[in-house]
Amino acid sequence: MTATGSLAKTGRDGWEALLELGFEQRPSRTVLAHRRRRGPLAVQRTFHPEGDTCHLYLLHPPGGVAGGDRLSISVASQPGTSALVTTPGATKFYNSIGPGAVQTHSFRLHGGCLEWLPQENIFFPDAVVDLHTQIELEGDANYIGWEINCLGRPVIGERFGAGRLSFSTALRRDARPLLLERLAVDGGSLSGKATLRNRPVVASLIATGADSAALDRARGVLASHAETTGASLVDEVLVCRYLGDSTEQARKLFVAIWQAIRPMLIGKEAVLPRIWAT
Repeated sequence: MTATGSLAKTGRDGWEALLELGFEQRPSRTVLAHRRRRGPLAVQRTFHPEGDTCHLYLLHPPGGVAGGDRLSISVASQPGTSALVTTPGATKFYNSIGPGAVQTHSFRLHGGCLEWLPQENIFFPDAVVDLHTQIELEGDANYIGWEINCLGRPVIGERFGAGRLSFSTALRRDARPLLLERLAVDGGSLSGKATLRNRPVVASLIATGADSAALDRARGVLASHAETTGASLVDEVLVCRYLGDSTEQARKLFVAIWQAIRPMLIGKEAVLPRIWAT
C-alpha cells in the first residue's frame, strides 16, 4: 500500500488530485490492498460493519471544488470482493470565473461488487463542471451506484441560473455497452419540458444484475412519487430516476430502493454506513 500527499498545481489556477483504490479478497473479508493519492483527496480507515464487506469513506477537497480543479478517482476490484464507498458530506462545486472543473470516476471491476453511494453534489451558480463516470465490468462483476446532483441551493431559494454542466456515464460489461448517457445543462435553459422542467435536483441510481423482480421492488418504493420518479429495466440494468426539488427526498428514496434490492442482487441485507447518521 502506498500513499503520497503532496499538492500539485495544474498550471490552470487549480489543484490536480488523484486517488487510486484497489480492493482484494482475503480469507475472511475484503480489504483495501492498494491506495495511491496525490493532492487533496484521501480516505479514512476502512470499516467492516457487516463482516466481509469493506466500507470506505472518501474525503473530498476541503471547502469543495473550484474552477480549474482536476479530480480523478479510480477504483479497481478483484474477484470475490465486496466494497461500499461513500462520502461524509455533500461535494460543493463553486463558481468558475475562468476554466471549469473536471471530476472523473473510473471503476474497473474484475469481479465482486462495488457500491458507489456518495452524498449529493451541489453546483453553485456560474459553476462550469464536467463530471464523468466510467464503469467497466468483467465476468460476473456487479455495480450499484447513484449520483444526486443539486443545481443551486433551493433550500435558501438560490437557483442555478447560469453556468454550464456536463454529465456522462458509460457502463460496459466485457467491453459491451450496457448504458451510455450524457446530459448537458445550461443555466439559461432549464425550464423546457425536454430538459429539467425547472427542477433543481436530478438524480440517477444504476444497478446491474437486475431482473423484473428487482424492477418491481424499485417501482414499489417509488409508487407514491410518480410525478418526480421513474424506473426502467433494460437487459440486466436497473435505472431509477428522480427529478424534483429535494436532495433529501432523492436520497431517502434511493436508500429505500437500495435496501429493497440489495439482498436480491448481492445476497446481503443493507447495512447503512455509520457516517450517514452523523
